[in-house]
Amino acid sequence: MPASARTAVVIGSGPNGLAAAITMARAGWQVTVHEAEATIGGGVRSAELTLPGFVHDVCSAIHPLGHDSPFFRELELPVEWIQPPVPAAHPLDDGTAVLVHRSLFETGEGLGEDWAPYTRVLSPLVMAWPDFEPVILGPHPPSPRRVFSALSLPVARAGLSSARSLAERKFRAERARALLAGHAAHSMLPLETRPSGGIGLFLIATAHVYGWGFPRGGSQRLADALADRLRELGGEIHTESPVERLPPADAVLADVVPRELLRIAGDSFSARYVRALRRYRHGPGVFKLDWALDGPIPWDAEECGRAGTVHLGGTFDEIAESERAPRAGRYAERPFVLLTQASLFDDSRAPPGKHTSWAYCHVPNGSAEDMTNRIEAQVERFAPGFRKLILARAMTGPADFERRNRNIVGGDINGGAIDLGQLLFRPVRKLVPYRTSLRGVYLCSSATPPGGGVHGMCGYSAARVALRDLA
Repeated sequence: MPASARTAVVIGSGPNGLAAAITMARAGWQVTVHEAEATIGGGVRSAELTLPGFVHDVCSAIHPLGHDSPFFRELELPVEWIQPPVPAAHPLDDGTAVLVHRSLFETGEGLGEDWAPYTRVLSPLVMAWPDFEPVILGPHPPSPRRVFSALSLPVARAGLSSARSLAERKFRAERARALLAGHAAHSMLPLETRPSGGIGLFLIATAHVYGWGFPRGGSQRLADALADRLRELGGEIHTESPVERLPPADAVLADVVPRELLRIAGDSFSARYVRALRRYRHGPGVFKLDWALDGPIPWDAEECGRAGTVHLGGTFDEIAESERAPRAGRYAERPFVLLTQASLFDDSRAPPGKHTSWAYCHVPNGSAEDMTNRIEAQVERFAPGFRKLILARAMTGPADFERRNRNIVGGDINGGAIDLGQLLFRPVRKLVPYRTSLRGVYLCSSATPPGGGVHGMCGYSAARVALRDLA
């Protein structure tokens, strides 16, 4: 690296921080990343949380965009991606399950009378994905031409709907409505709130466009591959290196939530920008269980064993009640449970004949409630005999998440509520939300567009803005 190279400091080594660092390094900048924890990755880490030889993903596990986001596609990282035969399954109490296949039409065939409505709703989004991708994922900000082109498509209006209105307008039977509810619940919004329906459609579309893959060996493999690429470009990473104040550099890119940015640099920002950041809102937290298992989960609907992700919640109305509860400070007796079972497809995750799984439900932000029995009861409901297979479990509540990662405020793994206001204007109402009020300082976390998920696009977009501003 030439002595005259300009310097960039990146705060945080999550996928967005590493994406920002790589983008700056590729442009010839001298880049240093500071990570407060002992291991890199942010929400993309793996560890033996239960027993020796059982590898668990500490936070995120399934990454629909981890291989195919616009940024990760061009990197061609040396990560082996596993695609389960079925991206997602939703078991029902009658012993059957609704499956989301890679094929849109095969999925529709499993919905009975709703096969035609399903294909009418999803087909335009899947077929026109190249038009939507730059607007939804970026790089941001997209050009006005792309925005107008995407918004002119009829399916764009459905994207701003609540899951409740979308389900009742488009689908007649419970199978399709439950399928939508399970995907919309990823938003951590009440299903009567916009744009929960659009988020559900987006996630279903990614299953058809990309599949829901994950790295062999654990999510940490993706973080490690990003770090290796940065080092190849001359960048440096310092772990156990918390940042308490703005470091000296030509550019600072902060992969942190607004609360952390204010802690680090609030005194340097304008009063107006500080007030705007303080208005940023977080959503519900999560309570997560990791299990070491003596065998595969014994699903009543055997086809669930072909899915990497399983949504446990029964009917639309049951899931809707579960997702209203955290916002009201309540706990659902039958919470919606999001479960992954990577070891069915990746034998590196557990000793021979054994398995791992993790699952979480939504709880009020900052909750200290133990949801173990309620989560395990939901699994047992659709997989009788599950509890007998548990060799060990690890519990992670909202406070545990925040203790490991300050960006997961109160257990909010999405990095901020994604209701309509904060989806469109994130984290503040600015045309270019990555810029702070201080020249050379940028926000590049999931609190900026396009928001949560393992895709690196927040960091990539922020770095592109920085490179233009500081050219």
